[in-house]
Amino acid sequence: MKKLLALVPTFSLAPALAMAHDGTHGLGFAVGLAHPLGGLDHVLAMVAVGLWAAMVGGRALWALPVAFVGAMVLGGVLGASAVMLPGTEPMILSSIVILGVLAALALRLPMGAALAVVAVFGLFHGHAHGAEGPAEGLALYAVGFAFSTMALHAAGLALGLALNAVSARSVVRVLGAGTAVAGLSLALV
Repeated sequence: MKKLLALVPTFSLAPALAMAHDGTHGLGFAVGLAHPLGGLDHVLAMVAVGLWAAMVGGRALWALPVAFVGAMVLGGVLGASAVMLPGTEPMILSSIVILGVLAALALRLPMGAALAVVAVFGLFHGHAHGAEGPAEGLALYAVGFAFSTMALHAAGLALGLALNAVSARSVVRVLGAGTAVAGLSLALV
């Protein structure tokens, strides 16, 4: 874990390094990497997936993030192809609130239902990423936003698991509730 954390400063420089080049080589990846980090709506929802997975444990530790990212990439393809998904922004805001509540309650849904929930939200987050993506370097852009999303899921997982390990599950619940409240505030702005 310490080795992974030591790489964070290096990864944080990646967008700046890629943007320093002329042309589109690497630009798609850098823009994709930065996109989920540029909006509190995306950050909150993606970290909440990790928190919820940590609270549920077992297969959810990997299955929930994988379902979200897989559906997000599909949504990205739809968005980049100008396929309309009605209600994208309201679904993104709903994802923050609902995923925050699920983490706060440590709700153990049947695995199929839990995967469906995160996949639906991933689809809408991906649609927003794809619709706002660059015309050039789309494949690298998708790799970038998938990587960034996995890192946000991993951050939520690491935080949730660390708090669970020291018997601080109530703190994870408070973080989930805080995420839901933040989502509601974003909806009101």
